[in-house]
Amino acid sequence: MPTYITLARWTQQGIEKVKESPARLDAFKKLVKSTGGEVKAFYMVTGRYDLVIVSEAPNDDAIAKVALATGSKGGVRSETLRAFTEDEYRKIVAALP
Repeated sequence: MPTYITLARWTQQGIEKVKESPARLDAFKKLVKSTGGEVKAFYMVTGRYDLVIVSEAPNDDAIAKVALATGSKGGVRSETLRAFTEDEYRKIVAALP
């Protein structure tokens, strides 16, 4: 299953209700699971972003639905990246002309 890394920042609305964020995380995990995926890791971080989430999902469509549904709630703004494992990376590079 493809791996995705989501970098998120709390919006003003999200930080004002930061005490509700554990429940929002639980809802996010449930949403990912409903698409056939799984949240593999979650980190609150310092720096440019507030949260980093590593997930697996069946495909890009599934993770896009998760991102849109989550963003529409207004608590975070996010950027989701498709991540390639070392094995996938080696296969891609080996196939180069």
